Amino acid sequence: MGEGLSILDLFSGAGGLGYGLEQSGVGHVVAHCEIDPHNQRILKARHPEAYIHDDVRTLTAAVLHERGIYPDAIAAGFPCQDASIANQSGQGTLGERTGLFVHVVRLARDLGCKVIFMENVPELLNRGFGDVLGALAEIRFDAEWEVISASAMGAPHKRERLYIVAYPSGQGWQGSEPDNSIFGRAFKAFPEYGHTAFDAWGYLDASVELVRDCDGLSVGMERRRLYALGNAVVPQIPELLGRAYLSAIGEAA
Repeated sequence: MGEGLSILDLFSGAGGLGYGLEQSGVGHVVAHCEIDPHNQRILKARHPEAYIHDDVRTLTAAVLHERGIYPDAIAAGFPCQDASIANQSGQGTLGERTGLFVHVVRLARDLGCKVIFMENVPELLNRGFGDVLGALAEIRFDAEWEVISASAMGAPHKRERLYIVAYPSGQGWQGSEPDNSIFGRAFKAFPEYGHTAFDAWGYLDASVELVRDCDGLSVGMERRRLYALGNAVVPQIPELLGRAYLSAIGEAA
């Protein structure tokens, strides 16, 4: 399965967050938690050996350990419905869906994880972000966060998302220089790596009309595919964050 961290991918969706981290070389996904059956089939095809659990509320360290799975990192694009700006009455972290972030923190504590990579919508900053930081502080984790758009990686759409990297307190990676932080390192790497990440997009975009005319996909299949893609992150961003994390721990070693 490769070297590096063993990653538990929570709220996996189509697996974009975990895939990006794997591409960075930071580790490999050993287990998923995803409740949607269609997405589960996608994940099974991508990681046939990985365990897939359906409900984060019933997932425990014991469930994983019984199967010989010992993750030391978590990737989690937890639900955004209650924090989305499209939901004017959303209660943020107090909502039933977005409030599931507490299980990310619970599992990180019980598994003794080294790092958590999280993703959500930028509006979370205004709808309970303090609850997320407080929960991390309770398990003695520090956190860094930044809003990053897909266009920062060269994609032809904005797609802003809030990314959070959390790790046990006292790592001392930031020091006195902001550029030594995980996100500082990632931003310095954008010109070198980020803007070349979508070089192939132009060809794909130019061929869309031809593909749509002859691919023969059913409407139902297309809707399921678009649903999975719509909930996915742009994998190039967690890939860059994984690279930055590796750089940070390499200097700390």
